[in-house]
Amino acid sequence: MQKKKSEKKAKKSTKSIKAKGLGDTVEQVLEATGIAKIAKWVLGEDCGCDKRKQILNDLYPYYKPQCLTEDEFTYLDKYYTDNKNVVQPEVQTDVLKIYNRVFHQKASLTSCSSCYKKTVHDKLKNVYKEYKK
Repeated sequence: MQKKKSEKKAKKSTKSIKAKGLGDTVEQVLEATGIAKIAKWVLGEDCGCDKRKQILNDLYPYYKPQCLTEDEFTYLDKYYTDNKNVVQPEVQTDVLKIYNRVFHQKASLTSCSSCYKKTVHDKLKNVYKEYKK
C-alpha cells in the first residue's frame, strides 16, 4: 500500500527526548518558541547554548543519584585515600560501574584524564564525601 500525501512522517521534536535536567527543558522551550533560531542567527552557530544547557543540567538534574552500597563505599574509600595520579583501566572500569549506576549514566572508558576527572572522579567524590561525614 502506498501512503497518502497527507500521511507525512512526524518530525522528531525535542519533546520526544526525555529531559535530563533544567538545561534540556530550557532548550525545549527556546526551540518551541523560536528563540533558539533567533539566538543562532544573531550570535552564530556557537551561541553558547550547549554550554549553558550542560551547566544547567549539572546544577539541576531531574534525577536523584542512587545510594552507594556498602561494597561501593568501601571500594571508593580505598580509591580516594590511595590518591594515585594514574588510574589503571581496570580501576577505571570498576569506578565507572559505580558511577553509571549511581548517576544513571552510560559513561565508558576514556584515555582523557581531564574528562575522567571532571565527570566521573569529581562527581563520585562529592557523593563519597557525603557518606564520609
